[in-house]
Amino acid sequence: MASGAASPANTLNGTQTKTTHARVPISALPLPPASHSLIHALTPDPYTPTPAAWRDTRAERPSLQRRARLLAPEAHFSYVAPCPLPFPYRVEYPEDAEGEAQVKAVEDWLVAREALREVPTAAGGRLKKYIAKERDQERVLIGLAETGLGDCVPHLDVGDAFELLGSPSLSVPSGQDPGSEPAVDVPAAGETAVAARQELIDVLSGHAMLMNGEGEDVQAQWAPWSLRYSGHQFGTWAGQLGDGRAISLLSTPHPDQPDVQYELQLKGAGRTPFSRMADGLAVLRSSIREFLCSEAMHALGIPTTRSLALIALPKLPVERERIESACVLTRVAPSFIRIGSFEALNPPAQMFFLGGGQQPGNLDALRVLGEWVARRVLRLPDIQWRGDAGVEGPGDAWGARLVLEVARRNAKMVAGWQVYGFMHGVINTDNVSIMGLTIDYGPYAFMDVFDPWHICNHSDGEGRYAYKYQPAVIIHALRSLLNALAPLIGAEDELGGKAVSPGWAEDASEDRIGEWSKRGIALVKEEMERVAEETCAVEYGRLMHKRLALRRIDKDDESKLARPLLTIMEDHKLDFHGTFRRLCFFKPSLAASEDALKGFVDSLLELTSEPERLDHIRAQSDWSGWLRRYAARIESERDHWGADVDAEREGEAKGANPRFVLRQWVLEEVIKKVETDASSGKRILRKVLNMACSPYEPWGGEDQKQNEDELDAETREERRYCGMGERKLLGFQCSCSS
Repeated sequence: MASGAASPANTLNGTQTKTTHARVPISALPLPPASHSLIHALTPDPYTPTPAAWRDTRAERPSLQRRARLLAPEAHFSYVAPCPLPFPYRVEYPEDAEGEAQVKAVEDWLVAREALREVPTAAGGRLKKYIAKERDQERVLIGLAETGLGDCVPHLDVGDAFELLGSPSLSVPSGQDPGSEPAVDVPAAGETAVAARQELIDVLSGHAMLMNGEGEDVQAQWAPWSLRYSGHQFGTWAGQLGDGRAISLLSTPHPDQPDVQYELQLKGAGRTPFSRMADGLAVLRSSIREFLCSEAMHALGIPTTRSLALIALPKLPVERERIESACVLTRVAPSFIRIGSFEALNPPAQMFFLGGGQQPGNLDALRVLGEWVARRVLRLPDIQWRGDAGVEGPGDAWGARLVLEVARRNAKMVAGWQVYGFMHGVINTDNVSIMGLTIDYGPYAFMDVFDPWHICNHSDGEGRYAYKYQPAVIIHALRSLLNALAPLIGAEDELGGKAVSPGWAEDASEDRIGEWSKRGIALVKEEMERVAEETCAVEYGRLMHKRLALRRIDKDDESKLARPLLTIMEDHKLDFHGTFRRLCFFKPSLAASEDALKGFVDSLLELTSEPERLDHIRAQSDWSGWLRRYAARIESERDHWGADVDAEREGEAKGANPRFVLRQWVLEEVIKKVETDASSGKRILRKVLNMACSPYEPWGGEDQKQNEDELDAETREERRYCGMGERKLLGFQCSCSS
């Protein structure tokens, strides 16, 4: 893609536009003003208080950013450079080295692998580019998300990266050269395009690093960072957690909405101070899963972080259940702050930790984080902020409004999960976004055969995060957020609805802080839970009506239609998404004919996972009764549609019920193909991404009547990928390492 080319459709805030943006290489992306920059608004690790100081530390004592440690209580983040390496590190010590000599050997070994040597960028900008002296691993571009690129960073020039990936295809034979894959210096691509693409790969693989530590003005300096947070894991307080394998490179304003920043974050780029005993790496398997699902969720209309790029490091071994190869995922979001970010600054008074300890609370750091989130991340309206023109004193209270907004956003998110059968698998408080985005895709799954008790994470022995419990677990996480902010909310109320000021709790006794906490919880808890429950119920109803292609909302639709439909699916072991897709073709006239109705029911029963155990008589009766009620309900709102009700309804239903679903068997097959042969595998991955980004299209000739042997090879594979797959993979469970 050449600089200045038209970007893909932008769907920021649900508004689709076609905009032409001047594109620049990643090193020249514009940076936000200091007022909108996380690293300038929040508090860094005091060991490296500025990018300049951090640069000097990396040249002398780089182990500081690789060694697991507790940050200072006031710190929100630590500057960290990407450095994907096997861990434990393979340091060779001089003979007879002991004590200080061993320490020096470690530091020298790390210095040689730190990105400290400046090299030219692909284009001028504020950021400089650095690489390491002794770290030059093979880097293979495996995937690039055109939708994530177009929606979040349409001004990023990726050069000839899409040509490098080859054309999307499910039917490409393994081992076949994609044919369109150019060499690094192909003249046809143009030097500018090649340079932009290569810089993209180098930076997003963790090979090169972008920063600016020059000048006296700290507000103009820039460096990558990892966030500190804590959290509850499976209901137990875990202490400090943090970005153990995530490093944010930069944030950049969206060209169409400059007040919105998009943060580019690497997942799997090496150790950070939050890695504990882990290696800070990610494997190809888990990276592919998140890369695909982020874009699939967006296509379904469910709030989510987004994907940008997937770069394999095939020569970097990673120890999991087996030895696998490393991969770095680039994901994008306006913010990666979590509920656990707040818990870290006002932790519960518990002594047992799953993690590596916990700092004492710092309520002023809580205030700093909260003001940043409320003002710049959530952008709460109608609040007068301290320091703004014309505002005298501390400004308006924001704590309660922050909690209620986070409740509303996460309630809408989890309603989407339930309607589309998505199971997250690990809804710990450190995995719950403050923005209400689906984040941290691990052992997730989409529902196959409908089972409200399904557990997608085989590490979840008690079923805490089963599909049925997801809305309740989100409310549990919201309570943790409220507990963290409660003293601030109580103090704001005591001030008559004004914000607390810097140092607000320095001289407060524990008893007074406890009183503020009780006051804050009493003020907000009931309303927070009501907002979450009502928002989730309303959004669930709205989306379920879309799936059933009903325009009028009746109060008894859930009890008469939605719940009975799910019960039929559960009782007869029917495929969740396949059933909804088949119902797109139902017409009320079918209910008037016994033969026609029976024929349609037979087509639904083809979607059972256990045909040998199906009670046909009962299933026919259950479906016939439900379809007659559904037909009557459709007829009752005929005046809400145009002249051709059946055609309009079918079109709307197809636009709400995916033909293609990112099932576990699909993921497993794609992963295997990419692991086996990257050249053909990345073309398959690209085609599956296309299908996931356009899930409602009639893939596999759905609207064609040909038998499979009459279809071309690509259409035949599309049809297979839209199927349920082998029975043994239905309800397949993954581990947290996925």
